[in-house]
Amino acid sequence: MNNKIIRGLFQALIILNVQCSVAHEGLTFYAANNPNIQYTGRIDFTNPALPRFWQPGVYINAKFAGNACEVILNDEMLWGKNHNYIEVVIDEEAMRLQTSKKCDTIIIAGLKDGIHKISIVKNTEANIGYLELVGIRCKELLTPDNKPLRKIEFFGNSITCGTGADQSAIPCGKGVWQDQHNAYLSYGAVTARALNAQYHLSAVSGIGLMHSCCNMDVIMPQVYDKVSMRNDTITWDFHNYIPDVVTVCLGQNDGVQNSKTFLNNYISFLQTIKKHYPKATIICLSSPMADTTLRNFLRISLNDVVKEFNKAGDNKVYSYVFDKQYKNGCDHHPDLKEHEEIAALLTDFIRKKMNW
Repeated sequence: MNNKIIRGLFQALIILNVQCSVAHEGLTFYAANNPNIQYTGRIDFTNPALPRFWQPGVYINAKFAGNACEVILNDEMLWGKNHNYIEVVIDEEAMRLQTSKKCDTIIIAGLKDGIHKISIVKNTEANIGYLELVGIRCKELLTPDNKPLRKIEFFGNSITCGTGADQSAIPCGKGVWQDQHNAYLSYGAVTARALNAQYHLSAVSGIGLMHSCCNMDVIMPQVYDKVSMRNDTITWDFHNYIPDVVTVCLGQNDGVQNSKTFLNNYISFLQTIKKHYPKATIICLSSPMADTTLRNFLRISLNDVVKEFNKAGDNKVYSYVFDKQYKNGCDHHPDLKEHEEIAALLTDFIRKKMNW
């Protein structure tokens, strides 16, 4: 058996087992379409037995009885070489690891005999490729806890994806681009957990409201309604997830634009969001990466956006401007500590506005 031991975790052992078809005695296989497996995020259920997901932050929850659990995942292995990072969370203790083959089994062993909770979170972005859940092996799969009633959706770019944030395994400038991705510890995910809310990270690195960077051929108003946003594919059904709060963190890749044009485009995008979520509170965020010039432009622009909605009788649109630049991660992105700081500020703002 070709096993790669990742490391110990609170007296448990997590192993990445490339022999994903091997059955283990005493464990029952539960297919991915089992009703006790709980999904959150933009997911393609065209094949219910192999739910497929691209977006960062998509997460899968389960509860099981026993002292061991195995999670079987397929990785697209895009271009024959890309491997996604995931977060494995057992009883609220988390570990980040990377897939190694087209099919991997994550083996969690050595737990105390009893009831345990597991979450699998996609840490990498849509353009690293999709993941599919094949199923879970355990002694007994139990009914999961109810999802939180509160729901938040975070629209944004690489900052919202958690790009360049995690240097714990591979430092900036080493490895490949996705080696520092960590959606699980991005500001949106941290904010949602602090507020006991579900979350979606509807984000794409490099994307803008009007102008995207890096020769990208899409902008946010074009792909906001897709399951795989970077690939602009598979229409998302907005009835599947209706958030109470929507944050929009765009502008870093647009840069300073003509004020009137930017304002009109921003208002148009929010109006589109409002058509899907008429009761949602929308919070327009400045870019945490913005320098002084861009921050001032966004401060004025977002304030004008709020004024226009207020004039129209809509008082559920707000703006929040970060008062400094966060750039200690790779390629001047926020690092994990800065994501935590951004999340603390945003958590406090949402809690006050929503009385949560």
